[in-house]
Amino acid sequence: MNVAIVHEWFASYAGSERVVEQLLNLYPEADLYSLVDFIPRPARDFLHHKAVTTSFLQNLPFAKRKFRSYLPFMPLAVEQFDLRAYDLVLSSHHAVAKGILTRPDQLHICYVHTPIRYAWDLQEQYLETSGLSRGWKRVLPALILHYLRLWDVATVGRVDRFVANSEFVARRIQKTYQRNAEVIYPPVNTAPFQANQSRQDFYLAMARHVPYKKMELILEAFNQLGLPLVMIGDGTETLKSQARANVQILGYQPDEVVKTYLETCKAFVFAAEEDFGITVVEAQAAGAPVIAYGRGGACETVISGQTGLFFQQQTVSSLSHTIAEFEQNGIAASSEEISTHAQKFTIQRFQTEIKAFIDQAWAEFQTKQFHS
Repeated sequence: MNVAIVHEWFASYAGSERVVEQLLNLYPEADLYSLVDFIPRPARDFLHHKAVTTSFLQNLPFAKRKFRSYLPFMPLAVEQFDLRAYDLVLSSHHAVAKGILTRPDQLHICYVHTPIRYAWDLQEQYLETSGLSRGWKRVLPALILHYLRLWDVATVGRVDRFVANSEFVARRIQKTYQRNAEVIYPPVNTAPFQANQSRQDFYLAMARHVPYKKMELILEAFNQLGLPLVMIGDGTETLKSQARANVQILGYQPDEVVKTYLETCKAFVFAAEEDFGITVVEAQAAGAPVIAYGRGGACETVISGQTGLFFQQQTVSSLSHTIAEFEQNGIAASSEEISTHAQKFTIQRFQTEIKAFIDQAWAEFQTKQFHS
């Protein structure tokens, strides 16, 4: 098979890029396509230092810093890739990647991290945080998002088989696209973490400071509770002026530092409604109990009462009540048992499941081609 892997953009190494990394490990001869590629040379190990075919967006003004601003042009850009040479096309989708053009004799499998959330369920939050939710300012962005929804639905038929990164995303695929999806959880590198370290008396919150991560909610809850909290993540430095003495804000930290905090925290606090939530699994791999918002992918990776606890509303009072419950009663599982649970989401498991799915889909596709 000639294989192509299509990803929306290469600008960092995060959850969706880890999926691409493992697809490349399975298909090392595959060619890579992406709307833009701004991964610096020293950080390209996960791409096997391959060249990436990019779109015209790569060369537009200020693209390196502002490529997301070219969202209205992304549907057109992804349709310009010439994929005629490939038998199998794997798209890694959270915005427009599934809209690539393929022929009937090519198999297109789409791994969905999420349908394009800012055009669907997060539209109002997206417009509000951008200062575009009222008056004439709203008209143009709302029109663009309307167009994106129409295009998003119109391109569903270009995909032969959907794979979702969680049951939560599979339900959204069914609602948005009216298509079934196989659930294969993304790969989590659980190997570096140890669960036998001594737990210390501090909670840990780790995420980028963006609205849906709800880092301010966590900060406010701990300001009121007075319990020790460490916060790690890009942009969290802006919260320092709001933090009381019991809260330590470290901002971005390298992997080794993060590993140490995950292995020694009293519990990991997570307030976002995530499609999957890799850090939640990493925390459990390190033996940390998780206190998480009870919606989204965390409901599939955390066992309530065993490996963590859920709070049911994204409010300070709901989170504070659950933390108080944890302070009083703890959870049933030991650090070692929590870590063992996290091994259900390993890299090896992902490789086995995705390879079996692709092989089966390819065999069925070839059979249909033979009989048509």
